[in-house]
Amino acid sequence: PNGLVVPVIRDAQDKGFARIEKDIADFGKRAKDGTLTMDDMKGGTFTISNGGVFGSLMSTPIINPPNAMILGVGAERAVFRPDANNAPALRRELTLTLACDHRIIDGADAARFLSAVVALLENPLRLLRPARKPA
Repeated sequence: PNGLVVPVIRDAQDKGFARIEKDIADFGKRAKDGTLTMDDMKGGTFTISNGGVFGSLMSTPIINPPNAMILGVGAERAVFRPDANNAPALRRELTLTLACDHRIIDGADAARFLSAVVALLENPLRLLRPARKPA
């Protein structure tokens, strides 16, 4: 009800999925309660905007300064696409839209980043850490 707030998950690269999910849930509760602080929302570099939760298929996300990029995620939908034999095959797809500040990020680097995100979403097991070898 009070508009968009963008809290920052710090050191996300060092956290597992469970910890990030816990941080997101905490921020969501605090946003609804109106208890987020300015420190919770400063220092961001990259934002994910999930319009898909509202059924939006795609959007043009707007960079929230001082961030360098924002990734818009659309709703998942079923579509028919040709398979290897050009026969229609039902697929699940979603649209990703990446906006970046070209004063900070080269467009080719942004395109490579988005391609890497797509590759990970298409094969999510690659996101898991490899099993540790017994000592």
